[in-house]
Amino acid sequence: MKTAGNMLLSKVNGVPFLQLSSFREQPWLHHAFATRQGGISSGIYATMNLGFGRGDTDANVLENYRRFCAAAGFCVEDLVATAQTHKTEVLRVGQKDRGAGILRSKPWHDIDALITNEPHVALCVYGADCVPLMLADPVHHAIGVAHAGWRGTAANMAGTVVAAMQQAFGTNPIDLLVGIGPSIGPCCFEVDEPVVKAFLANPLLLPQDCMTEKGGGKWNIDLWEANAQLLRSAGVQKIEKGMLCTHCHPDLLWSHRATNGKRGGMCGILCITEALS
Repeated sequence: MKTAGNMLLSKVNGVPFLQLSSFREQPWLHHAFATRQGGISSGIYATMNLGFGRGDTDANVLENYRRFCAAAGFCVEDLVATAQTHKTEVLRVGQKDRGAGILRSKPWHDIDALITNEPHVALCVYGADCVPLMLADPVHHAIGVAHAGWRGTAANMAGTVVAAMQQAFGTNPIDLLVGIGPSIGPCCFEVDEPVVKAFLANPLLLPQDCMTEKGGGKWNIDLWEANAQLLRSAGVQKIEKGMLCTHCHPDLLWSHRATNGKRGGMCGILCITEALS
């Protein structure tokens, strides 16, 4: 097993996938993040494209899911997909939703986070520079995933999904384990004034710790630290940053900026493997 950033990199049958150390240590959980390698897609989607609706054939995308799931230890039939639109809506899903967004159409829209406490409901979150968050409550055996691009981060997607788990499952944020997956790092996320204003408008963020002025009307923003700040404000103490920049590793990971938007998609999957005894 190799490492990439702070993440563990494995390969099974030619399909690589990434994991977080703290989540691997939870026997009731299974998780993995895909890379852009190991699939059958070609051209600008080569090779592990997990994004439906980007121009690749549905048959290719579904076969890529099958290969990724077989390598990482998931069942395609268990997957439930977000419907990401850079908002902060959270949806609780369960057994009846298995397959939605993968084997059949999603019955929901504008859902950037999913939560569940049911085993074998595998939550999928997508990213190709945006921050994928995984949340696990080991006391109540509940999980969540969330998509936090710069809009979602500035709008406190992280705190919103924590609050949703509190309400739905009685989660105590102190118990939560949160992982920050592959996404664009502070080294590469350069923005201009409108983005900066959105971050400055959130009083929970500490700009001196997540924003660096470069001059010429440009700043670099650390989305990893910004989301960590929001999680800490929500009471979360156990946070693991994957520290793996998508833009710095375009051969391994999909990056929207590195490809000028001509790309496939990748996802992270989180699933409860056993019922609460």
